[in-house]
Amino acid sequence: MEDMFSSLPDEILCNIVSFLPNESALYTSLLSTRWRDLWNETLVRHGTVKDIADSVIDFLARFEELYPFKHPRRLQFHYVETEDSVLLASIATNNKLLLDFSNRKKKSEEDTEGPYEMNLKLNNVQNPQSFPSPTTFLIKTLYLKSVCSLTSEVVSSIVSSLQHLENLKITGCDRLESLCIFDGETKLVRLTILDCLQLKCLQLGTCRLKLFRYRGLLPRILPENFFNLADAMLDFRLGHICYDFKTEDFDTTLLTIKNSEVLTLCEWNYRALIWPSISPQIESFIFYKLKELWWIVKDGQSNDSLVSFLKLCPALEKLYVTVDPESFFTSNLASSLKEATKYKKLKHLKLIKFMGFTRKEDEISLAKYLVQLVKAKPPRIEASDASCLQFLGGVLREHNERCELEKELDFCPKHPHMGL
Repeated sequence: MEDMFSSLPDEILCNIVSFLPNESALYTSLLSTRWRDLWNETLVRHGTVKDIADSVIDFLARFEELYPFKHPRRLQFHYVETEDSVLLASIATNNKLLLDFSNRKKKSEEDTEGPYEMNLKLNNVQNPQSFPSPTTFLIKTLYLKSVCSLTSEVVSSIVSSLQHLENLKITGCDRLESLCIFDGETKLVRLTILDCLQLKCLQLGTCRLKLFRYRGLLPRILPENFFNLADAMLDFRLGHICYDFKTEDFDTTLLTIKNSEVLTLCEWNYRALIWPSISPQIESFIFYKLKELWWIVKDGQSNDSLVSFLKLCPALEKLYVTVDPESFFTSNLASSLKEATKYKKLKHLKLIKFMGFTRKEDEISLAKYLVQLVKAKPPRIEASDASCLQFLGGVLREHNERCELEKELDFCPKHPHMGL
């Protein structure tokens, strides 16, 4: 049959899409190349680094959420006169903006980018470059990728223009050594920092943060205000970047994760930084609200750390154990991990999922060890190969069929530290 829609002019197609909800409108890009081209239309601009902020702000100010094709959703800004570098800016559904600086070139082969710091003042209502009022489009989620020393001040200027920012994600900023985030209107609730491997100091001037996800070397984290995280990912499997880091330097971070419901933690982090701080008051320092734990451990290590931590989690429902042979490990302990606590049994544990194990006997051994901590019905146990381990008549048996738990109960969500 003849495809009548694809033969229509762009203006009519755009008008049709404008009647659809954002998510439904986005699906039209999958219909054909003709529709995809409508979404991929790119605004191309040229200038210097100093022109980036004005171009991005003008690009956003022109966009109309109710008429998504009236202006392009993508900006390609070419900067640096000698060797061309490109900023790729794109607007996604649900008030998202991506600023990608990864496509850049050095002026010469000898040039290397030096370390830099970045100060971000969020929700700054006094910034004269803020969007004209009223505006039909408000950025609530910002993704910053591969910001460098050359563009850090530009990014700071752009961020200060976003008055309604709630979610900030920073990734791949190779030379970033110091990051300060100040939230003037306390609207930021989600912060993700991934693979900024030179970051030594992270200063957080916010008090409403509920989600914090970090992957990389452990920096000095300095919260200026107290806040309780509901979801915390502390993926420090690479170790720490500050060699003079002390246990007490982690205490403020420890207090922010104490009431988390979802937590990612490395074994070495618990052994070297958390346990030495809480062991003197072990009967009172309990993770009462923790329901979902992602535990990262180096291959072949003792299970004492995990068992010790589980005794502090009386409400735990789901446990994910990831083995990473490259994970950092330390044997430093202030006291024995086998000290007893009053919480010895898990009453709510429903699922144990193993990932990254190379030997089935290691999984079976750990499963038997963990089940002894469970007071209620034995949990469902999923092995690294997606087969199921189950206790039948008090004996741990392996099912040949693949586990269907994900399909039945959606118990195994995707998680950023797994690269998903």
